[in-house]
Amino acid sequence: MASAPAPDDDPDISPRWRITLVAMVSVQLIMSLSFTILSPIMPLFLPQVGVTTIVELDLWSGGLAAITSFIAAFAAPIWGRMSDKYGRKPMVLRASAAIGILTILMGLAQSPWHLLALRVVMGALAGFSTAAVVLVTTQVPRGKLGSSLGWLSTGQLTGSLIGPVIGGLLADLTGSYRQPFYVAGSVSLLAFVVCLFLVPERFTPPKEPKERPSMIAGLRILTRVPAMAALVGVLLLSQFGVQAIFPIITLFIQEMIGNRPELATLSGFAFSASGLAGVIAVPLLGRLSDRIGQRRVLLFAIAGAALMTAPQAFTSNYWVLVAERFGVGLFVGAIVPMTNTLVAKMTEPDARGYTFGLTQSAYFLGNSLGPLTGGAVGAAFGLHWVFLVTALLLAASGIAVYTSVPNPPPD
Repeated sequence: MASAPAPDDDPDISPRWRITLVAMVSVQLIMSLSFTILSPIMPLFLPQVGVTTIVELDLWSGGLAAITSFIAAFAAPIWGRMSDKYGRKPMVLRASAAIGILTILMGLAQSPWHLLALRVVMGALAGFSTAAVVLVTTQVPRGKLGSSLGWLSTGQLTGSLIGPVIGGLLADLTGSYRQPFYVAGSVSLLAFVVCLFLVPERFTPPKEPKERPSMIAGLRILTRVPAMAALVGVLLLSQFGVQAIFPIITLFIQEMIGNRPELATLSGFAFSASGLAGVIAVPLLGRLSDRIGQRRVLLFAIAGAALMTAPQAFTSNYWVLVAERFGVGLFVGAIVPMTNTLVAKMTEPDARGYTFGLTQSAYFLGNSLGPLTGGAVGAAFGLHWVFLVTALLLAASGIAVYTSVPNPPPD
């Protein structure tokens, strides 16, 4: 599973890899836009399907946000195994089509249980991010992995900046909280069409398909390699910490400035600051990593993110907080693509689907457990402790990388 890297003349590397990369960055942007259109809509939509009290609204909002990633954590290795057997492009097509259809169906929901059921199915069938990463890592030359995954992450960040704005505008212009679901689902189906016609894949099916162990056994084998165990830890801890902050940002700003009429706008601006910084920084750090190594850039990104997160716990000025959120964005967006690049370089191409399925399980668990834990920590100990806990988790992942992950051999 984790073994010597593949040579640069891998037969699956297409001479048209640049076309594949550009198309997949576009697909990633479109899908990220689709995901985040619903970010400002879901809490406003829930009262229309029978969620009436504030307590119920908090519980359903948190549960619906967490359940898809939680289910995806267990489904990802299965789809990764399928991608090694049948190709990576079919997995991207499956995920984008499933997300599109299920999102449109969510717009027709009549109760929160309908939404929950659809989100569970989405977690089981989706896995788009994993499929996109595996497709790119198997189609671009080894020496371009860092910059390529950096651009893929930039597409994701760009979509996440645009999506919430589109969702809010759609709801305000149409006066309907159902219309954004139909638009988001249609956008996902557009990504399916773009991938179908514009993404070439050069895939050679294995002559003798390898038997892969179960998810639990696979993770046990994977984490026996100290370097791989550290990278799995980075994906889990970094996502756990970053996602833990999301539920409390608006509450923290409210505590700071009071119930001002523009609270939602100011909170959205603080959210967008980190994403905007990532759009600027991630391509530059990705390109730099191909020159000086992904390990160095990963350590730099983790350290910068931790150092910019901790001071937020003691911030009492809104604009200082926005500047700090921008500072976090300069670093945190590079953590996942640098980690994925190192995983790819430690894994044979014909096993990357399964391996990334396992590592992305840690990513999805961090995504699902982070928001729930962040809310619990904030409620029990105070909102400022969420920032401190996040900084400590990032620091712990940095120590693990420094002590366990060697520099990969030169490309």
